[in-house]
Amino acid sequence: MNDNTDKSLTYRGAGVDIDAGEALVQAIKPIAARTRRQGWLDALGGFGGLFELPMGRYQEPVLVSGTDGVGTKLKLALDLDKHDTIGIDLVAMCVNDILVSGAEPLFFLDYFATGKLYPGRAEEVISGIGRGCELAGAALIGGETAEMPGMYPEGEYDLAGFCVGVVEKSKVITGQKISPGDQIIGIASSGPHSNGYSLIRQVIHHSGVNLEKPLDEQHPIETLGSALLAPTRIYVKSVTALIKALPVHGLAHITGGGLPDNLPRILPDNTRAVIDPSRWARPPLFDWLQEQGNIVDNEMYRTFNCGVGMVVISPKESAAEAISVLNQAGESASLIGEVENHSGQSEVVIL
Repeated sequence: MNDNTDKSLTYRGAGVDIDAGEALVQAIKPIAARTRRQGWLDALGGFGGLFELPMGRYQEPVLVSGTDGVGTKLKLALDLDKHDTIGIDLVAMCVNDILVSGAEPLFFLDYFATGKLYPGRAEEVISGIGRGCELAGAALIGGETAEMPGMYPEGEYDLAGFCVGVVEKSKVITGQKISPGDQIIGIASSGPHSNGYSLIRQVIHHSGVNLEKPLDEQHPIETLGSALLAPTRIYVKSVTALIKALPVHGLAHITGGGLPDNLPRILPDNTRAVIDPSRWARPPLFDWLQEQGNIVDNEMYRTFNCGVGMVVISPKESAAEAISVLNQAGESASLIGEVENHSGQSEVVIL
């Protein structure tokens, strides 16, 4: 006979609090409401988010999808107990990826997973996701919160994001139009964005630095921790304005692999990108990382964006105007190189 027949087991006792999850859903609703845009048909809380394609503005609409996370930058956010901007990173990594095809982001969904749900912290994270969606012009139409006891260390969580955008079939940017003589424009990043944080955390460990100290004498207000957690810049509105105004032959989101690994993804064979780092101001945070970690130049350029978060490849005759359009839209853009003839597979040369 089972002696425990008088003990009733519960889901809450197993570590899953349904009431806390429902409270979070209610807290999220006003955050999602701020991201509402034309096409969103469903209220948050259903089994699926509904979105109507803007057929009136497209003859042959092509859907473009993207998914990503924020990597071990999450560990730093947990160490510093700062959770209100990591959601911006999540949105940025997804929408910037689909932007390089010329796509307009339509909607976004998130996946938040944790061992024990703390609604206040989760709301902070999702408020950042909402803010990222506002910056991208995408609707936050749904998501999933998963409470899974035993799957994560106490207090930790993980994030994933999913976005869908649309572009006119005849206007998809593929890089096929890139040719020798085209100009390479770099748009400034806000920091490491969401790449290279495994190395960054190793540098922090080996240096023993206090993350609450100022970044340097020229930046006495900003701490090293806040510089490292600066959210990934979302380029959607400025680059979309450029695409509408001028021809764009190629776009590259500079993520893991940096300039050397991301630019070849859009360069045609028999071309190479020649990049001159002296043409943009590298943020001091990257100098600190290189010095503290004794990191060689090649490793820096293949791990970090080193100050360039998005690259535009423009016809030579409109490059100066393209830089002006981007700067007027609030970016810091500069000419950083040129596309040249090259025999064989595409490559990047950093002078």
